[in-house]
Amino acid sequence: MARDRVAHRVAQKEVLLFFASPVAWLFLASFTAVTFFIFFWLESFFARNIADIRPLFEWMPVLLIFLSGALTMRMWSEERRTGTIEHILTQPVSLWHFVLGKFRACFSLLLIALVATLPLPVTVALLGDLDWGPVAAGYMATCLLGATYLSAGLFISSLTDNPIVSLIGSVALCGLLYMAGSPTFTDFVDTGAGETLRLIGTGARFESITRGVLDLRDLCYYLSLTAAFLTLNVYSLEKLRWSGVFATTRQKYWQAATALILLNLLLANVWLHRMDSLRLDLTQGRLYSISESTHKFLEQLQEPLLIRGYFSAKTHPLLAPLVPQLQDLMREYAIAGKGKVRVEFIDPAQNPEQEQEANERFGIRATPFQVADRYQAALVNSYFNILVQYGSEHQTLGFSDLIEVRTTANAAADVMLRNPEYDITRAIKNVLYNYQMGGSLFERIDEPVEFIAYVSGDQLLPEMLLAYKNSIKEQLDGITPRSGGKFSVRFIEPESRGGQVASQITEEWGFRPMVTGLDQERPFFFYLTLADSHQVVQLPTDDFDPANFRTVLDAGLKRFASGFTRTVALSVPEVNEQMARFNIGAPTFRSLEEAISRDYSIRLEDLADGAVAPDADILAVVAPHRLDEHAVFAIDQFLMRGGTVIIATSPYTSELTDGELQLQDWDSGLTDWLQFQGLTIGESLVLDEQNAAFPAPVIRESGGYEFRDVKMLDYPYFIDIRAGGLASRHPVTENLPQLTMAWASPVSVQRKDGLQLTTLLRSSPRSWLSTSMQIMPGADEKIQGPQQLRPQGESRDQSQQYSQHTLGVMLQGRFESYFSGRPHPDNDSPAQQSPGPAGLLERSPEAARIVLYSSNDFMDDQILRAQVMASGTQYLGPVELLLNTIDWALQDEQLLKIRSRAHFNRTLPPMEQRGQAIIEYLNYGLAILWLGLLALLYWLRKLLRKRRYAARLSL
Repeated sequence: MARDRVAHRVAQKEVLLFFASPVAWLFLASFTAVTFFIFFWLESFFARNIADIRPLFEWMPVLLIFLSGALTMRMWSEERRTGTIEHILTQPVSLWHFVLGKFRACFSLLLIALVATLPLPVTVALLGDLDWGPVAAGYMATCLLGATYLSAGLFISSLTDNPIVSLIGSVALCGLLYMAGSPTFTDFVDTGAGETLRLIGTGARFESITRGVLDLRDLCYYLSLTAAFLTLNVYSLEKLRWSGVFATTRQKYWQAATALILLNLLLANVWLHRMDSLRLDLTQGRLYSISESTHKFLEQLQEPLLIRGYFSAKTHPLLAPLVPQLQDLMREYAIAGKGKVRVEFIDPAQNPEQEQEANERFGIRATPFQVADRYQAALVNSYFNILVQYGSEHQTLGFSDLIEVRTTANAAADVMLRNPEYDITRAIKNVLYNYQMGGSLFERIDEPVEFIAYVSGDQLLPEMLLAYKNSIKEQLDGITPRSGGKFSVRFIEPESRGGQVASQITEEWGFRPMVTGLDQERPFFFYLTLADSHQVVQLPTDDFDPANFRTVLDAGLKRFASGFTRTVALSVPEVNEQMARFNIGAPTFRSLEEAISRDYSIRLEDLADGAVAPDADILAVVAPHRLDEHAVFAIDQFLMRGGTVIIATSPYTSELTDGELQLQDWDSGLTDWLQFQGLTIGESLVLDEQNAAFPAPVIRESGGYEFRDVKMLDYPYFIDIRAGGLASRHPVTENLPQLTMAWASPVSVQRKDGLQLTTLLRSSPRSWLSTSMQIMPGADEKIQGPQQLRPQGESRDQSQQYSQHTLGVMLQGRFESYFSGRPHPDNDSPAQQSPGPAGLLERSPEAARIVLYSSNDFMDDQILRAQVMASGTQYLGPVELLLNTIDWALQDEQLLKIRSRAHFNRTLPPMEQRGQAIIEYLNYGLAILWLGLLALLYWLRKLLRKRRYAARLSL
């Protein structure tokens, strides 16, 4: 029992001796000060504007080298210098008790030093949306790496009686272990050798854990190194007992036992190296693990799927560490595929035939990267591509699709994988669905669908519509036998049964009788629908052309099927290319179009013809401008058919011309239609004290002259919407950490019966309204900048002017047609030759939705570029919002879940420079308070021991 307490007593003695010296307190204070200086100043925490503590852990391996060396430098060397080592060697206790005791003491001191850094993650969590998974993993990695360095330092200390030599030796050894996997060494070798060096080095594994992934291989690596150095420490002390004259049996036993322990530790790591599935993902949303949604896509595979990585051995130094991460993820796909997924890795430089196939068949070509060091600069042609092939379909991903680059003013570019699972799974979905489109449509329908035609008798139909009816009957008769029992046809005459069916469909669906200009006294019905047990879809019959019926029918059937690429009809303002080059004219949305086209078939819709394309599954109208009655009718009737209409509009738009930021009136043409549906957009703009930075053009006056500059300002018109303003329980916004709405107007809703309201976006309670057209701040942000944009009035009344405003809503349910009871635009349909209700749908099904975002510019290319300049990374929050809305509306839940796992920018809320300084000083104060508390406890303990000793003497 006494022997078991030896390690504890040794550890207790070493800790007390450490704190007995003022150097110990100075050392802990210095470590804390250096850590905080690196975090706030060297890594420019507030300039990065990202809510994480990665800068702390990026420097921790280097700091731990010196911390561990300083903690262990005197542990054994001091014992050897003073001769007390002889007392330890002659004790009837195993040496490992003393070694473990000193290790526990050093590790306890390391934990005390790390506790002083805890104010940093707590502060970040209070400021922004911090993911605690990587934080916990980072501290665990720090403890493991610290344990490794401490054991190495103890081993070096046992070899010398000079503490300075021990310090230098431990720093050199730990530095070599860290540098082995760093770019300093790996840049001189190819990818294969570099990967081997990264497996040996301590730094690469440390970075893997700090991502938030606990891999059993990494844990075993650090524990093995710690055990190995502790074993060598015991062995080095045991050698001091030997006379050195000849090898005794005991010496041979110790040598064999030590070699056997080291060999077993090495073999354990080699054996675990191939086990890549034993890991735990601690990140929020499990960003580095294959999601359940990806598993569901892989379950749909009927043929082998090929995922091939083209990675060059010599590539850019910033891309090289990302290659093994991608390879590990691709291997996860092979495991999840259960034999249906084949993964290959190819270096095109070593396989000329494969490189030729990649160039000619798949369009994959090398990308030139400029690589420079202190001696030379060179241009390297490198491959960083992924091929996804299924059957005859394929899709490729390049480095621009896979990586994200974050830059700050005072630091090097940070290159990381954006969301590789989403990119690869999206490619799998595209090739899978494109391949399936060549098969039977009914194979993708889960339950039977019925074609129900509400068509009047032949005697009531015009001649042209009678011919149309006979033609589609013939086509339907040919389709039904090939449907495998999943498609049936039924024609119903609404006038039968005393007109009960006519009354029912008029009341329930708004199907009113049609008339023609040739015989207005003979009303008739001609409505085509598809229905299953969950939904009813009305098929458009605008042209009554038999040749187009199969296209219309297939488009309707795809709404009941899975595994087909959906079509998004997008309406954006016409762009004058020459004016767009100078940022003049209407907003442009090329980034939005490109993002939609990655996941869906996109159709740029011209609403002026009075109809939406029949194959459109959803309609998005962005920044509409002066829509005429035909365009409004097209939107109205698409909604009446049960479609989802997404609208982004506001009474104003911004324009940056000749360095001048101007606000202009913007007539959408949808004001009356939206008000009829209960949605009103105020003719004002919302400003918010919780706002984002904007590189605003400012006017600076000097010497009687005006100068135009660009300055990063906290701009109240850029509303920074965070957790309190994002609907936390709605799939569209629940996984968005932050969103910037530019020049948004308030939305008010007049509730109607049968409509369900969901508020998606709201400003903060510290927002207000402005009708001023002057949106360009001055050069001095303290006087002429945001201060002039704050609400005017006395300070007592300002609290009444602040309020929370709605910026995004969703209405779902039965809508009434805006054109019900009023003339609607003529078109060329034979059933719509005169004004009146001919062919008009007056009521929508319950599945119809209107999603309204009250800004024209928040998805504009120019605004997105401004946000890139402000945040230092690709800002796609508004685009992600619209994509989430489309995914949710089209019930593409799997893609929505994967997209929500993306590496969103967890940005910090805006704050003034004074607030930043207060936060920095507060963190320093908390660290000093912690060290002061330790000093107080140590002093109290010392005082108590003195009193006990005095009491014993008195007795």
